[in-house]
Amino acid sequence: MADSANPAQAGGAHANPHGDGTNRRDFLFMLTGAAGAVGAASVAWPLIDSMNPAADVLALSSTEVNIAPVEVGQAITVVWRGKPVFVRRRTAEEIAAAEKVAVKDLPDPQPDSARVKKPEWLIVVGVCTHLGCVPLGQKLGDPRGDYGGWFCPCHGSHYDTSGRIRKGPAPANLEVPGYVFVTDTSVKIG
Repeated sequence: MADSANPAQAGGAHANPHGDGTNRRDFLFMLTGAAGAVGAASVAWPLIDSMNPAADVLALSSTEVNIAPVEVGQAITVVWRGKPVFVRRRTAEEIAAAEKVAVKDLPDPQPDSARVKKPEWLIVVGVCTHLGCVPLGQKLGDPRGDYGGWFCPCHGSHYDTSGRIRKGPAPANLEVPGYVFVTDTSVKIG
């Protein structure tokens, strides 16, 4: 009978003398669960972090181009994200031709003003929207198609001086990448 008088012996070796229902076993379960969660997070973090783009990929995400040496009527090609980007300093005639087009008659209707930030400069990704060929029209002597812009000889797509599809199988205009003029002589693409 002396055993029942001792509260530690009556309720078991792990009984809580305060009687609130918690005991040492509950505490150990919570501690083990917390340690397991911390361990799982420490194992998962390197895997999650490895999915971030590498430094060399981030460096290619944008490119800055010096456009000061580009003469009126001249075009240059730069590489951005592994794709050619056409940068053309348009003549007054090319700008006028692009602006006078009836937008409703275009296969992919888009006004010239929506494709340029400064009318003199046209910046488009130089990949045909039909099958991914690189259209001609950047170099002097290249055929520029029926509309004075670019011509894709693979399947005969013709683009105008705003990079809009005018004739041929291409379903869309040449893509305009995101860009911003950093200065009057420099543009950042991407």
